[in-house]
Amino acid sequence: MRLTLHTDYALRTLIYLGIHTDRLVSIHEVAQAYGISENHLVKIIHRLGLGGFVQTVRGRNGGLRLARPAPDIRIGDVVRYTEEDMGLVACMQADQSPGGLPAGQTCLLADACRLRGALAEALGAFMAVLDRYTLQDMITRHERTRLGDAAHQIPRPSAPS
Repeated sequence: MRLTLHTDYALRTLIYLGIHTDRLVSIHEVAQAYGISENHLVKIIHRLGLGGFVQTVRGRNGGLRLARPAPDIRIGDVVRYTEEDMGLVACMQADQSPGGLPAGQTCLLADACRLRGALAEALGAFMAVLDRYTLQDMITRHERTRLGDAAHQIPRPSAPS
């Protein structure tokens, strides 16, 4: 299984915000810290806001912060929310016909497939592991050091005089 970049960047953003709880953080800052596109990050932040993971503050002194404490954000919940389709094979995908496969496809084993059951069990185990971890668990001294140092190296816009 491979998570999408959307989920990867969402998790990275939450870790960054979890480290910098003492202040509001800009999208520019997060994008610079990880070397990712600000335009792409705007979409991710918007979705995280809708999901109740991130709070955005508008205005001149605005920015981002966690909407809940890091110990209350389960990694499994973030992955479920950000991944559009967790189907490991075509017959497990969300946009399927009543027969179980995407429209136009058929499977000889659809009505008695053991593979689909095994894959569903594996996905359940994968998510169960992620559910054991919170955002707080992902924030170690190493992350704090690396991302704290990165924040000091990012040029911030100066206030007009």
